[in-house]
Amino acid sequence: MTGSGTAVFLSELGRALPAITEGLLVTLEATGLGAALALLVAFALGLAARSRLLPVRGAARFAVELLRGTSLYVQLFWLFFALPMLGFRLEPMACGVLAFGLNYGAYGAEVVRGSIAAVPAAQTEAAIALGMGPGLRLRRIVLPQAYALMVPPFKNLLIQLLKATPLLSLVTVADLTFRIDQLRAATGGTAAAYLLLLLLYFCVAALLGAGMNALERRAQARLGVVGGDA
Repeated sequence: MTGSGTAVFLSELGRALPAITEGLLVTLEATGLGAALALLVAFALGLAARSRLLPVRGAARFAVELLRGTSLYVQLFWLFFALPMLGFRLEPMACGVLAFGLNYGAYGAEVVRGSIAAVPAAQTEAAIALGMGPGLRLRRIVLPQAYALMVPPFKNLLIQLLKATPLLSLVTVADLTFRIDQLRAATGGTAAAYLLLLLLYFCVAALLGAGMNALERRAQARLGVVGGDA
């Protein structure tokens, strides 16, 4: 980029900062809401996949494989373009949050199921010997131990969800990528604009990772684990 081009880019960047900030907040909102929905879906499908009832277990496994086996891109477009043809119209942001929640929730369901399965059987047997019911065993014995195992893979899924949010710009949501693309179009500074976008996503991902690392250390400390991965 030439000196004049740099000056134009910096000038436009100054004027675009409020819009870029707004786009960043939209991205954070989509990430937070999508992650919250994904967590609910993960626990619902993960626990259902361990049900003793075959229809419940089978339905959960089918839902997980369907959501994991189809593209997030296609799921988002189906919600945005095809669902209105069936009489249900959602706002673009709602389409994004729902797509993120269902897709990453399906991946999270395997994390929940595998983490619960990794809790030593002796723990459950001891709880049964103490007369604990299934719900109490799950809440007091199994989940506190499984939770520490869930946090690292959940951190990876959260970062992946953040990196998927640029798809929102394809369904008219003015997220961070959308705002940076406007800056690129206004200045012609493609390399500078997308370098800025890379740095912004990296900073957000680093902050989210640091927060999840803190949760992991706290979960391990509650279980008396010393020197966790962080």
